[in-house]
Amino acid sequence: MKKPAWLLLSLMLVLSMFLAACSGGGKTNTTESPKGETKGTEKEETKNEGPVQGGDLVIGSTGAPTMFNPLYSNDASSSDIEDMIFSQLMGSDIGLNTVKEGNLAETYEASEDGLEFTIKIVENAKFHDGEPLDADDVVFTYNIPLSPDYDGVRKSYFENIEKVEKIDQYTVKFTLKQVDAQFPVVSLGFGILPEHILKDVPIADLGEHEFNTKNPIGSGPFKFSEWKDGEYVKVVANDDYFDGRPYLDSVTYKLVPDANAILAQLQAGDIDYYAGIPQPDVPTVESYADAAGLRLESGLALSYTYLAFNQRDDKFKDKKVRQAITHAIDRKAIVEHVMAGLGEVAHVPESPLSWAYNPDVPKFEYDVEKAKKMLEEEGWKPGADGILEKDGKKFSVEVKTNQGNKVREDIVVILQKQLKEVGIEIKPQIVEFSSLIADIDPGVWNFEAIVLGWSLGIDPDPSGIFHTKEIEKGLNFTGYSNPEIDVLMDEQLKELDKNKRKEMIGKIQALLAEDQPYTFLYYPKEFRAMPKNLEGYEFHPKAQMYNIHKWWLKPE
Repeated sequence: MKKPAWLLLSLMLVLSMFLAACSGGGKTNTTESPKGETKGTEKEETKNEGPVQGGDLVIGSTGAPTMFNPLYSNDASSSDIEDMIFSQLMGSDIGLNTVKEGNLAETYEASEDGLEFTIKIVENAKFHDGEPLDADDVVFTYNIPLSPDYDGVRKSYFENIEKVEKIDQYTVKFTLKQVDAQFPVVSLGFGILPEHILKDVPIADLGEHEFNTKNPIGSGPFKFSEWKDGEYVKVVANDDYFDGRPYLDSVTYKLVPDANAILAQLQAGDIDYYAGIPQPDVPTVESYADAAGLRLESGLALSYTYLAFNQRDDKFKDKKVRQAITHAIDRKAIVEHVMAGLGEVAHVPESPLSWAYNPDVPKFEYDVEKAKKMLEEEGWKPGADGILEKDGKKFSVEVKTNQGNKVREDIVVILQKQLKEVGIEIKPQIVEFSSLIADIDPGVWNFEAIVLGWSLGIDPDPSGIFHTKEIEKGLNFTGYSNPEIDVLMDEQLKELDKNKRKEMIGKIQALLAEDQPYTFLYYPKEFRAMPKNLEGYEFHPKAQMYNIHKWWLKPE
């Protein structure tokens, strides 16, 4: 994020060790005979069926990262890279189950009352500078967001922690103030920071410290190598990674202005992996995939795309107006024409993949006449130019979205056309991704409306985005507030019975659907392009580079 939307790959047989070194991009180094046959011994060739070490994987992205510190970043590109640099106590598998395997927790025990969690850390984890990772680093990391000087957007994920204690060198105990159902799923999933490097940095200064951009040091499978602003971020294999050295020698996270350029580079072999193929371009990529040495993997992503309103603006304070806007938008047409049918209309801020998804909620289907009537009832009347007016002010809205995302750019143009039918003037503004994220930062809120997407957490708690307490310094950048829902969101976190909690979250989703803090647009089906010979890959609906240390390139 953290959480910050990604990526694709192609392979070509190299002619020599020199050419392989020059071309990079997902190539494995092999030597060929003059006849073009891979050399072996005179008697026989050894066929290697197991994982092979080597290669640089070039990942394409239209979004640039902002920093590499999991306690402070809030965009998907930063999170992608942080996941390679840092390691966490707990994670999730492809079935969205919380697991310790492959993470820092060797053992995990919860007390019967759900207030104490004791975790033993693996003893062979090291930071990239060779220093061992132990309980001191875990205690240090989790005390940062507990400090009153912490100003990051993740504070709410840690506010139920009473204390973090070191039991011995490799054992820590978390004591909670109250039961928190999302604690093991969410709170234990943040990367561990090195105490020996950051202990003397005032927490008030940590968010702006050079560690986050110049030389982030974690204990993850890859080590930070270089960040060339606007061009790429490069990480290299960590030989001492506790879960085994990655098979890939390096990963280059290449920054490209827009999706069209990424697709061209994908076809040319300059980018190897891309997880954000615009749905309308899927047939095009499929048409050249075989020739480019690519394959596509797909599945429903754990995310949704939305139109959000700045509710500090008087135009958007009344939920009836927000409902009318949703009625005026043909979301099925957006899915059909912009998404090439590769998605589902969304009605709640939770994915159908979630165990807590509630399909039985108020729905505001496309109905232009109903939208007009609702807006008229709220005092909005057509002016001489057909644009609605109220109290001498026109219903004119600047809608921002991120540059390079073809689907979102197309959506704001469609919104402009559809909302004009009910008298609302839309002014699209395409903004560079990092600037757009800065516009919605706490205290900035420089937007009227915005088209973006949320990559959802494994736990279905919606508090981080919609709770009133998240407005000032958290992720509730729209300023939405409903005290009734606040209470329900607090209560569901105290419920450990999964079925009871599902019922409670379902009620919250129904109320959010009624309030329309966003127009929930769609749940996307995600297509990821990668080399045909990429092995070890598994489709995870949230983590686009899930277990990347296990990926390897099979020699052709």
